[in-house]
Amino acid sequence: MDHMLQPVVLVPIVAILLPVAIVGIIFWSKAHEKDLQFHQDMRIREMEHQRKMKELEIELEKTKSQRASGPTA
Repeated sequence: MDHMLQPVVLVPIVAILLPVAIVGIIFWSKAHEKDLQFHQDMRIREMEHQRKMKELEIELEKTKSQRASGPTA
């Protein structure tokens, strides 16, 4: 086990693992940022959809009330 802690062995291992770890962290960070942006866009779309559905519902109620109160021939 003492052989693994020698600088001759430890330095090359760290030299390989450090860039791999940095690239992994950067990749994870970018993926996480994209995921958050996707969820934010989906929330915005959902809110817009709900607003449009509410507008259509109001328009439908107006049309129903106009037909009900309109002249019957």
